[in-house]
Amino acid sequence: YIQLRSFSPLLVSHPTYSHRHRAPTGRLQGQRARGEGGGSSEKMVDVSRVQKELTECNRDSDISGVSIALHDGGSSITHLTGTIAGPRDSPYEGGTFRIDIRLPGGYPFEPPKMQFITKVWHPNISSQNGAICLDILKDQWSPALTLKTALLSLQALLSAPAPDDPQDAVVAQQYLRDKATFVSTARYWTEAFAKSDSTGMEEKV
Repeated sequence: YIQLRSFSPLLVSHPTYSHRHRAPTGRLQGQRARGEGGGSSEKMVDVSRVQKELTECNRDSDISGVSIALHDGGSSITHLTGTIAGPRDSPYEGGTFRIDIRLPGGYPFEPPKMQFITKVWHPNISSQNGAICLDILKDQWSPALTLKTALLSLQALLSAPAPDDPQDAVVAQQYLRDKATFVSTARYWTEAFAKSDSTGMEEKV
């Protein structure tokens, strides 16, 4: 797993690199809502906590570079969209990256499910489907962590790829063998898919 100790990490399944760890679950107290795909009434999302997390995350988004909103302006508190500003001094600088966030019924005792919507060229993110290799979304998740923490960890991952534990083997090999080509390709993808004037271009690749 990728381990970013400053924030903690996350991890999503990939057809080649499959990580099948199950995070602990637990009952939640207070206001609840059925999570995405949650079949059991015992497992309900803590709505008040999620609402507080959204407020807290968006309060300083201009400084942190991360924000969260309801997915496509909908009403479900369990389906969200996160945004990450590409970190400075990286091939992703100047880009805005959208993340699909789905909260399971056991959240915050189970990790959120995150996947890049915006196409990105990075060793730890699938160039095909946006799956992410980062351990706080699996066995290193803790209820003490938040959605903002997870997005900040992703932002840090963009700054510091870990090609020795890749999600996308092709990108990782390019990073290790031809760093200059990797950087230029990552910058091109940022220009093509993560800039405000590139909306809708994803179908072209």
